Amino acid sequence: MRILLVEDNQKLGAGLKTLLDPAYAVDHVLCGEDAVLASRSHTYDLVVLDLSLPDMDGLDVLRDMRAQKCTSPVLILTARDKLDDRIAGLDLGGDDYMTKPFEFSELEARIRALLRRVSMEKTSLLQIGDVQFDLRNNTVSVDDAALELSARESMVLRALMLANGRLLSKVQLLEAITSFDDDVSENAIEQYVSRLRRKLLPHGLSIHTARGLGYHLDETK
Repeated sequence: MRILLVEDNQKLGAGLKTLLDPAYAVDHVLCGEDAVLASRSHTYDLVVLDLSLPDMDGLDVLRDMRAQKCTSPVLILTARDKLDDRIAGLDLGGDDYMTKPFEFSELEARIRALLRRVSMEKTSLLQIGDVQFDLRNNTVSVDDAALELSARESMVLRALMLANGRLLSKVQLLEAITSFDDDVSENAIEQYVSRLRRKLLPHGLSIHTARGLGYHLDETK
C-alpha cells in the first residue's frame, strides 16, 4: 500500500517515514506544491496531510485533491487544534483529524482504521482460485492456511490481483510497491515476480510474462 506523507518538518517526516516504511511504501514531500503534483501523478491508498505548509495552506491542498476527483482517504495531522480548523478540514473532504503532539501507536491505528474502511467499501477479499488476499488485514491465505510472503511480494500480489487479469508493466508494479526515494530498479521487479511465481504455482496460480509488456495473474491451465 502506498501513502503520501505531506509534512514540512523534515526531521518529523523522515522519522514517520522510517516507522511506516516496513508496512507501507511512503512518499514524503515537504510542501503543498509537491503534494498537489504527487496526488495528480500517482494513486495513493492514503494521504497524511499537515496543514501548516511553507508555500500554501494544507486545506488548499485538500481542496485541490478533491477538485481533481482524488478519492484517497486523507488523515489531517497538524498542530492546529481550533474547532474551526477541524470543521473546515472535515468539510473539505478530510476523513480524520489528529493534532500534534501525538503518539505514533495512535497514528498507526488511525491509518489502519482508514485503510480498513476503504477496503470494506470496495471489497474486503480478493480471490483467484484457492488464493485469498484479505485487504483489511493485508494477509494472504490458501484454504485458510497462511501463505508466507515478504512485504514486497505481498504488494506485488495485491497489485496483480487488483488488476483482475490485466497486464501490469514493470513501471506500474514498481510504482505500486515503492516510494519516491526507494532505490529499487525495474530489474528488482523480475526478482520479486520470480519468487512470488514459485510460491503461487503449487497453489494453482501462475504469473504470465508478456515480453516487453508486463505481467498478469491467472489460474494455472
